[in-house]
Amino acid sequence: MSIRNKAAVAGVFEHPQREIPDKSTAEIHAEVIQGALRDAGLEKGDVDSLFVTGPGMMAPITMADYLGLNGEDLSYLDSTMIGGSSYVAHVGHAAAAIAQGKSDVAVISLAGRPRSVGQEVGTDTEGGIGQNAPEGAFEDVFGTSTVGMYALAAARHIHEYGTTHEQLAEIRAATSLHAQYNENAMYQEPVTVEDVVDSRPISEPLNLLDCCTITDGGGAVVVVSPEVADELDRECPVVLGHGEAPKHVNGGNIDLTYTGAVWSGPRAYEEAGVGSDDVDYASIYDSFTITVLETIEDLGFCEKGEGGEFVEGGTLQAPDGDLPFNTDGGGQCNNHPANQGGMTKVIETVRQLRGETNPEVQVPDCEIGLAHGTGGSLGTRMGSATLILGEEGYQ
Repeated sequence: MSIRNKAAVAGVFEHPQREIPDKSTAEIHAEVIQGALRDAGLEKGDVDSLFVTGPGMMAPITMADYLGLNGEDLSYLDSTMIGGSSYVAHVGHAAAAIAQGKSDVAVISLAGRPRSVGQEVGTDTEGGIGQNAPEGAFEDVFGTSTVGMYALAAARHIHEYGTTHEQLAEIRAATSLHAQYNENAMYQEPVTVEDVVDSRPISEPLNLLDCCTITDGGGAVVVVSPEVADELDRECPVVLGHGEAPKHVNGGNIDLTYTGAVWSGPRAYEEAGVGSDDVDYASIYDSFTITVLETIEDLGFCEKGEGGEFVEGGTLQAPDGDLPFNTDGGGQCNNHPANQGGMTKVIETVRQLRGETNPEVQVPDCEIGLAHGTGGSLGTRMGSATLILGEEGYQ
């Protein structure tokens, strides 16, 4: 069953704070859910499905209890956890549930406080990533790190294709130019390619400004059936296509130069009935600059190995670049809540399609938006999710 035109995004909300030491994760969840429902013109009592990954092992049950939603209210629960791409995947899952008649109003929520608790990117304060996973005993003991794994991917891409650090730096420069117009962005000061290249080394070849920010915060998305959308006094971009894919070490046959987007992207395009040339705006997970470069190639915006040349010359800059991306400042400069930035990628894509993002970076006549999440690590294993949204009424 295709989900094309079977569901729409009615509400979005991004928490305005980036440091929230005085609130619990559950409180942040409640605030962003309330904000997204208010944006949609709906009430808590309208919600019949809940998509959350935390806090705790039984997150949907925990949050249903906290929010005062019981079994009479909720008929569908989902806690799919594939890292930062989870929330992009959740939109597809919610649309599928709606298409199957199992839901009419789905709420997807993300919240976390990694900045306040001193949590590093790629780690989990609620038990530790890899503790019980089969790879843990083989990888964790040798001191692997999140940035180290991404640095390996960057080094390999540089070796294979002649990509330069200056080309990678174009990505951070573009996000910083956009972030200056976002009053809530963590880092609002524009930086140049030279600033990125000259920033202090973290894990060669990646420097400090190649890396994303760490923030508290969260966001929520409300996905509804077409019947509900028709009753709302709200522009509701429609879900056109969705794709997911894992990528891992493949029994030791590792190629660090591509991501799971090589599979998730085509699946989303096929269902949506569009191609990369039709995309007016893209929100691409930007945990590190190399993440964006490889994803751009894998989503078909250029050939493999040509990403470095593609991003030069303002290609990624809004509003007039060939591929305007991450116009909120992205995870590099704006917000990377709970170390899982897929949620903000969906939110900014919706804003672009509605014409509601910051005016200086609003893409003219934006009809097709792409949101992509990369969860896990480019150097080992990841879950990729791609979502295609269209302006209301797109056929």
